[in-house]
Amino acid sequence: MNGKPSCQNPWYLTTHRWGQTNLTEDDPVKCDLNFWRKQWKETKIQGVIVNCGGIVSYYPSKFKLQYRAKFLGDRDFFKEFSEAAREAGLKVVARMDINRASKEFYDTYPDWFCVDKDGRPITSQDRYFSCVNSDYYKKYIPDVLTEIIEKYRPEGFADNSWKGLGRDTICYCSNCRNKFKEECGLELPERVSWEDPVYREWIRWSYKCRIENWDLFNRVTQSVGGKDCLWIGMVHADPGNPSGAFQDLYEICKRSKIIFCDHQSRDMLNGFEQNSINGSLLRLASYEDILVPESCANYVRGRRTFRLAANPPEETRMWMIEGFAGGISPWYHHIGGSQNDRRQYKTPIPLFKWHAQNEKYLYNRYDLANVGLVWNQANADFYGRVDVVEKVALPWRGFCHALVKARIPFLPINASDIKKYSHRINTLILGDIAILSDDQIDAVCDFVDRGGNLVMTGITATLDGDGNPSNNDKLWKLLGLKLTGAKAGVFGKVSASWENYSAHSYFRLPPNRHEILEGFQDTDILPFGGGIYIVESYGRLKPLASYIPAFPIYPPEFSWIREERPEVKTIFAGELENGARIVYFAADIDRCFGRCALPDHGKLLSNAVKWAAKGTLPIKVEGPGYIDCKIYKQDSRIIVHLVNLSGCNRFGYCDEYYPVGPINVTINSRDINISRAILTVSDGTIPVSSVNGSTVFQIDRIADHEMIILE
Repeated sequence: MNGKPSCQNPWYLTTHRWGQTNLTEDDPVKCDLNFWRKQWKETKIQGVIVNCGGIVSYYPSKFKLQYRAKFLGDRDFFKEFSEAAREAGLKVVARMDINRASKEFYDTYPDWFCVDKDGRPITSQDRYFSCVNSDYYKKYIPDVLTEIIEKYRPEGFADNSWKGLGRDTICYCSNCRNKFKEECGLELPERVSWEDPVYREWIRWSYKCRIENWDLFNRVTQSVGGKDCLWIGMVHADPGNPSGAFQDLYEICKRSKIIFCDHQSRDMLNGFEQNSINGSLLRLASYEDILVPESCANYVRGRRTFRLAANPPEETRMWMIEGFAGGISPWYHHIGGSQNDRRQYKTPIPLFKWHAQNEKYLYNRYDLANVGLVWNQANADFYGRVDVVEKVALPWRGFCHALVKARIPFLPINASDIKKYSHRINTLILGDIAILSDDQIDAVCDFVDRGGNLVMTGITATLDGDGNPSNNDKLWKLLGLKLTGAKAGVFGKVSASWENYSAHSYFRLPPNRHEILEGFQDTDILPFGGGIYIVESYGRLKPLASYIPAFPIYPPEFSWIREERPEVKTIFAGELENGARIVYFAADIDRCFGRCALPDHGKLLSNAVKWAAKGTLPIKVEGPGYIDCKIYKQDSRIIVHLVNLSGCNRFGYCDEYYPVGPINVTINSRDINISRAILTVSDGTIPVSSVNGSTVFQIDRIADHEMIILE
């Protein structure tokens, strides 16, 4: 299933807009199908996701233990809903939820369910968690899928709860015990402990078990329903995997013909730009033209969730718009078929109409970004361990935020795909990717040997697959750097109390400033607040700044520099003999910026990338505001998508846009003769001019976004 599908026009290549009414148990008596017929038409969707079976059945199943919706009665509500959708010309995907079942089910088949070390069933909200290695997954669910296909012939299946228990809970049922013993030759780990090699082996094995089920379900659906009847487990696109779910993003993307994303809204750590990154990350991990529909919450999410209440429309719109920019297909998601809060149903209509009108520009395009930001799931699991947010998510967030803020488009690339995309990349970023395999290290070294530029931080490429010290120092030798094993400053979370000043540290800037320090001419110090790996450089990389250790914050009379450590260098930069530009941050500026978003830290990161890129960035965007920019090539045209995030990424909810302008755009387009620029959001055309071989134009005003077609 690797590579682009060979089928000409199957549903998974042609269905670009989706709708989901996540049915509730009372919908058989409350849902108004006429309302949904009208909503489908107004939103111009092409496919629907309809609840069918699993945790709640909406059809009369021959499997009596499959729990029926409380108000289903003798009706076949899945049939009614899906037939209405088909009459409207829509594709139908049956939604499943297979991770838990009723007490009656457990009492009948207790060996199909997860148990703790003492043999007690693992439950939540009166439901029993099914074991991914039991016959519930291996036989029962395949039989249910077969029944649904034979009765209703859906295009495929979606399931957002297919992964079972996460890495913080070990199932000790006989199925897991026997399978782990047979396949790994080991007894199950006694407890959750990253120091235990058996637990680490259990982690790897658990990923394989989920992929095994993924393949099993697809064999079943395709054997019964035909080669285009797919089972699609939904995924969350965050490469840091803070939830601890056993979803191997890279393996899933490689074997998928369409990717259903369940990343429904921004989180407390990331901003709206995360959704553009989601689309690029998932597509690049698969093949670039794959469709990535993403369920988008139209109900309230955040620190509090209100399933039936309307999300602020600006919040939902901005998440969807950023998804468009990253190549995501829209998928509205409402809870319940009855309309308690009717405000939410208005939100997707104008967006989906715009998407339909501009569909030809949103697919089959080639991302022109030439900066690559690397992610690696093994790094999240075996380096991040119990501190995955601190060790992995924050450096990733730091670079993402810095690049978007600086209007530098980039490609989020899996570490195993560095070689695959190296011909498109001018500059590669390794943000504390501590775990890299030997092959991945070789790919980075080959990239640098061919003149590729590198920005690297922390202890990148120093740990093996278990998260233990590695003997492979090939990359570090190539760069002429050596970790001494010593550290300075503070790593990890630190109290913000003024009485605790352990993170009150600084950089000392030298009199002669490197280009990476541009913009700091009026200061001799920069705030820091993080940790430093003390490194020796015996090659061509030279230090740019040194370390000022922490000193008291309060009372203010005591807030003066006590000592300096000029021997502790925080940033290194230089050119190798082949001209490759290298920047190494010994100080965890990426992590600090991910945590606090201090502009000085973001400027250091973006300055480093700009310097390394040697003026080759494909686009330059100038003007006020916080603007995320993407640039694509499609046949003989260039497509620029600018998303205005000004004022949007604040805490709470976005409920107002702050228009910006004028915005001046310069595109390095020497290989394309551009004669006009079309504005697809505000409509109309604008003049373009050529300056030194580049295309230049100005946009007077951007409200939420603008997509410009240059041809």
